[in-house]
Amino acid sequence: MILSDLLGSAVTDHDGGRLGKVVDARFALDGSHAPLPGALAEARLEGFIVSPHSGTSFMGYERSRVTAPWPIAQLLRWRHRGAFLVAWEDVERIDKRRVVLRPGFRRRSPMLP
Repeated sequence: MILSDLLGSAVTDHDGGRLGKVVDARFALDGSHAPLPGALAEARLEGFIVSPHSGTSFMGYERSRVTAPWPIAQLLRWRHRGAFLVAWEDVERIDKRRVVLRPGFRRRSPMLP
C-alpha cells in the first residue's frame, strides 16, 4: 500500500462512528546514522493526521511557529479545528478507503514544534 491510497480515506472508530478523513501522515527518523553518507536515516510511520472538517492538508501550518501570512494560517487552522494525530498502534485495520481505529484509541495533538 502507498500513502496516496490512504489520503482522503474515511476514519472511523471501532463501532463505525465517523471521525474524519486522513489528511496527512507523520513520520519519524530513527537513528542518528544514515545507511550511506548523505542519505537520511530510516523513516518510521508514527501515525495519521485526522481532520473532522476538511479533507485537505495543513500545508505545513501544523507547525506551531508558522504564523505568516496570518490570514492563511488562521483559515487553515480553523478548517482543521478538532484535527488530531492517531498513532499507528491505534489503527485496528485498514479497509478499502477506510481506516478503523481500535477501541480506546488516543487523540494526540497534530501540532509540531
